[in-house]
Parts: sequence; structure tokens; C-alpha cells
Amino acid sequence: MAIVDNNSQEMKKTMGQNQNGANENSGVKTQKETTNLSEKKTSPNKNFIAKKQKKSYFATDGFEQKVVKIKRINKTTKGGRKMRFSVLLVIGDRKGNVGFGMGKSIEIPTAMQKALKNAKNNLTKVIMTKKGSIYHDIVGKACAAKILLKPAPLGTGIVAGGAVRTVIELAGYSDIYTKNLGKNTPANMIQATINGLQAQKTVEYIAKMRDKKITEL
Repeated sequence: MAIVDNNSQEMKKTMGQNQNGANENSGVKTQKETTNLSEKKTSPNKNFIAKKQKKSYFATDGFEQKVVKIKRINKTTKGGRKMRFSVLLVIGDRKGNVGFGMGKSIEIPTAMQKALKNAKNNLTKVIMTKKGSIYHDIVGKACAAKILLKPAPLGTGIVAGGAVRTVIELAGYSDIYTKNLGKNTPANMIQATINGLQAQKTVEYIAKMRDKKITEL
């Protein structure tokens, strides 16, 4: 009987040691899992940081915005008339970056937010001379709108009106002539003006395309 008791005591000791070892191993696993979870939480998400930087870029770089047109839209349905608002605005930093956007919503502030978001997504870069004018005459086209753009001497100012003037001011030009040769739809006029400004060619670009020096032109 004593032999059986001794064997049972040894079995209990070994079982207790195994249980302690299992508990220690489980504790190590939990520590590893907690460290992995903490690393995942603290590890930066590249996409999130990129989006955050993109949003802060537009918020901190001093873009100005001007509303070109607010239009009320009425839709007659079976339940009655439904009213919405359409907002067209232009943004720019007066350093060559300009864009426009349109937003629609039931309320004007929400429509303006949508238009601002679209304008930020449609930002374009335009070039200008050191004197704040364009390099040469050009006609910008968009649908039925045609805008003639001509360089002007220093001190002339911006000879433009309506939506065209808004685009040119926010783009940063100081001396320029403009003339509307087509329809006067605001959105198309803005697009035509931006297309014309983007289609400019510098003297260096023309010389490079012709394989000549600037003095030979």
C-alpha cells in the first residue's frame, strides 16, 4: 500500500508541474499576443496617413474660393414639388493652381461642401509669365463656349467679366485681355478658360520641339 501511495504522490507532483508549465506557456502566449496587438495598433497605416496629408494640404495652403452661381432646381413629382440647390464655385491659390466644381443638395451649405470637394479633386496647374500675363494669344474651347485670351502689357489689369474673371483672378494673373466668342454658360466658360490657359506653350518648349536655340526663333 505504501508503494501505491508513493506512486500516486509522484503522479500528482508531475501533474502539478505540467500544469504550472502549461500556465507559464499560456502566459507567454498571451504576452506575445498583447505585444502583437499593441504593435498593430501603433503601426501606422500608410493609406490613412496619405489621405490625411492630402486633406491637410488643401486646408493649409491658402486656397481661396468664390461662388460663381447658385441655382434653385424645382422638380415636380406625384407627391409635390421637390426643391434642390446647385452651387458652382472656383478655388485657387493665386500661384497657378486653380479648379472648379459643382455640387447639388437640398441645402446650400451641403451643396457648397460638395462643390468644394469636387473643385479640390479637379485642381490644375497653369503657367504664366514673370509679369503675370500669358505667353501668346489662344482660344479655349469647351462645348459651345469659346474664350479668347490675349497677353496684356504691365498695368493693364484683368479685362474680363463674370466667371472668366473669377478663374483668372484666382489663378494669379494680373494683366490679360479676354473676349467671349461663344455661349455664356458659366460652367462651360470656366472650363474653356482653364483649357486655354493649360494650352499655353513657353518659348523654351517651342525651341526644344524645333531643335533650335531660343535666339534662333
